[in-house]
Amino acid sequence: MATWGEIARERNIRYFLVSFVDLFGTTRAKMVPASAMDDVARAGAGFAGFAAWFDMTPADPDVLVVPEVDTLIQLPWKPEVAWVTGDLSMAGKPVAQNPRQILKRVAASADAEGYELRTGVECEYFLIAPDGSAISDPADQQAKPCYDQQALMRRYDVVAEICDAMVALGWRPYQNDHEDANGQFEMNWQYDTALRTADRHVFFKYMVKSIAEKHGLRATFMPKPFAGLTGNGCHVHASLWNKAGDNVFVDAAGELGLSKTAYHFIGGVMHSAPALSAIANPTVNSYKRLNAPVTASGATWSPNTVTYAGNNRTHMIRIPDADRFELRLPDGAANPYLLPAALLAVGLDGVRNARDPGKRLDINMYTERHKAGAAKTLPLNLLDALRALEKSAVLKEAFGAPIIASYIALKTAEWNDYARHLTEWERRTTLDC
Repeated sequence: MATWGEIARERNIRYFLVSFVDLFGTTRAKMVPASAMDDVARAGAGFAGFAAWFDMTPADPDVLVVPEVDTLIQLPWKPEVAWVTGDLSMAGKPVAQNPRQILKRVAASADAEGYELRTGVECEYFLIAPDGSAISDPADQQAKPCYDQQALMRRYDVVAEICDAMVALGWRPYQNDHEDANGQFEMNWQYDTALRTADRHVFFKYMVKSIAEKHGLRATFMPKPFAGLTGNGCHVHASLWNKAGDNVFVDAAGELGLSKTAYHFIGGVMHSAPALSAIANPTVNSYKRLNAPVTASGATWSPNTVTYAGNNRTHMIRIPDADRFELRLPDGAANPYLLPAALLAVGLDGVRNARDPGKRLDINMYTERHKAGAAKTLPLNLLDALRALEKSAVLKEAFGAPIIASYIALKTAEWNDYARHLTEWERRTTLDC
């Protein structure tokens, strides 16, 4: 195998961004000159774990990133720099709370049972002004802006550069569109194994932000950056495959073409949905997207209840075709590794325990919610989601109880910080009480 130095010389790489993602989904990196990369790769690039969102202290040893060569991506907009990620170690042991390693562990458990999760993600984002105050295109004002050709083409330079990059990287992108909110876009590429999609998801967010900045704009994946507009979802299309290369969700004789395994997997997702929300919707702002009032376009496009349907976008789970389902719960803040890890864990729990998702509801959940009977509701805020996660035996077993405890502790501190924050709304409505 070629050394890192040889790869650098062959590809004219000057610097490597040795990167990892912490528990909050924040991407961290060190920039390593090509001349030092072989030494750094052998020893690992060192980081202070406490300086990132890990449950660590300043007294802990360095966290070391050991880069994996098959993750290497040259930046399409700056090819003299290459991005690379890998697993983490500390004091000679794997870092159990590293999100990428959590996904690997859950995937290994699935592999032992003969399964592999394959996913595709729909990463919605806004192109906004550099100061974050408004969308970047003042002419983007349609009441129903979804698929607006004019607004899409006014941002052609940004969207096309991102799509060209994905084509060059071999991701097989297949469509780009203006989404339902003014200033909002979505770009889709081919599904793959959960780990490969997660690595690409991390890089996609970095790439979109970087190319937007190159054009004097700012990109945000924030779940709900504007109160009156649709929020940023991160819908996941999921299918389960066996070692023979067959999609075990497919059954031509099954309801909507899906197998019993698929419905048990869906049943597992629905069983653990409130706890899953703490991973899929990990910020205070996430819950301003879920259960939001009607937006300017007439719909939020986000779920409000734990239900599933056929090709119906008003439910938490949609079955758009006879080979997969779409989970519409996650938002743009979801950790690219923890999200598929949690989805696989709760889905496999459904398969192992033959969980029944119940009757499919072919109704409009936005206008006919009263017909959903005793269907569970989703958490109203981050604290409720964290409480559900704390009670989840399924996710504690899959991730490890100490990791769930660490995640909850860090996120509870974030909630407490938010709860202590005095808002202008409070002053406006309470000063004269």
